[in-house]
Amino acid sequence: MTDSCPPAHPKVYDRYDAVSYAPYSQNITRARRHVAQLAVDWGHPGAAGDAALLASELCTNALLHGCLRDRLFRVETSLKGNALRVAVTDPRGERLPIPYTAASDDQFGRGLLIVRALACRWAVEKLTVGKTIWAELDIPGSPGP
Repeated sequence: MTDSCPPAHPKVYDRYDAVSYAPYSQNITRARRHVAQLAVDWGHPGAAGDAALLASELCTNALLHGCLRDRLFRVETSLKGNALRVAVTDPRGERLPIPYTAASDDQFGRGLLIVRALACRWAVEKLTVGKTIWAELDIPGSPGP
């Protein structure tokens, strides 16, 4: 007997991409560039910069606070209607993000403030193993030709 039950909440997207990265700092740059290129390829070049910055901040947080040695983190980019979502999944579900008010001379601590300022919506989803932090941009109009 095979298990052919569909998922309880299937996710349907107009466009979808997922890439897994090793937990190295150079992969933040790779992820940021990839997400920006997807926004352009999907007909929303005006959103590329904000999407890239969201990817950069979420990946940096995953690398600093959520990654384990030799465990990948995943960047999912999706488009549904006029919402462009960047989601980053890491293996440390017990380390949930906490918005922090950085002092003016602090080097770190502004990532979630940037995400909150740019994104129309963002949230954390706890998983059986790990967590996903996602942020969405609302994109006016429809994709170009």
